[in-house]
Amino acid sequence: MSAAKAITPDVLVVGGGPAGLSAATTLRELGVDKVVLLERDTVVGGIPRHCGHSPFGMREFRRILSGTRYAARLEARARDRGVEILTRHSVLSVGDGVVRAVSPDGPSEFRPRRILLATGTREASRAARLVSGERPLGILNTAALQAYVHLEKLAPFRRPVIVGTELVAMSAILTCLSGGIRPAAVIEANADPTARFPFWLLPRLLGIPVHYRTEIGAINGKDRVQEVVARSQAGELGIDCDGVLLTGAFTPESALARLGGLAIDQGSGGPVVDAFGRTRDGAIFAAGNLLRPVETAGWCWAEARRIAGSIARDLEGGLPPRRASIPIRTGAGIKLVVPQEIDSKEIDRVDLPRALPELQLRFSERLRGTLTLSAGDSVLWSRRITSAPERRILIPTAHLAIPPAATELTLQVVQSKAL
Repeated sequence: MSAAKAITPDVLVVGGGPAGLSAATTLRELGVDKVVLLERDTVVGGIPRHCGHSPFGMREFRRILSGTRYAARLEARARDRGVEILTRHSVLSVGDGVVRAVSPDGPSEFRPRRILLATGTREASRAARLVSGERPLGILNTAALQAYVHLEKLAPFRRPVIVGTELVAMSAILTCLSGGIRPAAVIEANADPTARFPFWLLPRLLGIPVHYRTEIGAINGKDRVQEVVARSQAGELGIDCDGVLLTGAFTPESALARLGGLAIDQGSGGPVVDAFGRTRDGAIFAAGNLLRPVETAGWCWAEARRIAGSIARDLEGGLPPRRASIPIRTGAGIKLVVPQEIDSKEIDRVDLPRALPELQLRFSERLRGTLTLSAGDSVLWSRRITSAPERRILIPTAHLAIPPAATELTLQVVQSKAL
């Protein structure tokens, strides 16, 4: 094998989705000289480039675009600003200030001043969902469906059962319709849809049966899927179909962060970060859906712009050193919080804007009560709340009166109960 090429950019961005492209573009706009973006696929754009439907682009371009056109615009803007985009580059390792990658041209070694991980998220596989049954053709996730329909112009099935009601499931339904595919049913394990109103109305408006409190029990079929056995408290239901589409149940694509020895948060599945988007390795930042599953493309784009601002400031010596910050613990029913650490000494500095100015949290179940953020017996913030799983909840961190002696903060729902 030939010797690795040594490259020394100011910032190396790993991942070419909306977050990575946004951050790289912003870094160049802020005057960072050499910004290199690595993408393992042949084309940048991330998940949106597989989406032939709208709406994308309102925050970024002030117009409604299909995902494919949106991704192309993000790439064009990045190249126009001078970002060096290297596709077909698979990163093998990140650590000790060195990023090692391989491409069809051979191995490369990057020694950037700062690293931004924007490796995104992925849907849970059949194995991760513990779905039993036979192994016929026709079992896909949303990304594979979108690649078939929008990129290959193929229909992998005609009457699939869709598992899940997250926003991505609604996207999958639109993809099915554009490919002449008519879903046979939608299955949701919870009592309510995960997607917000009015998005969850889509299958109902299209006349697609939706079964709540129902799980996929088994998949039957020899060469191809022929039946899904759906299980609920009412018993078993056989649904004739020719495919199964597994949607949602996202998890951050955090393999590189784990291999690099970064601290991983058990709730989000992504790296532990502070309010500037820094991991505990002060030279490595993280952005986008690596931080938590899953946010919209527009949210990731805007958040990554702010994190890019933190990186540019850090290159100029404008960020305080990464030090042991106050960890944020979560109580029952709270799935995750981002960031997971906060520095009370920097919280009110108006000259030091935080890339993550709010605590972003999600519930793992439907809860009602008083959401509180406290330091010991001192309540710093509280609000009455009723929220379903996976809804975005934001707590502003500006002007929190954190006691100087605080060693941790606690988020919990007081007197909560399942609805």
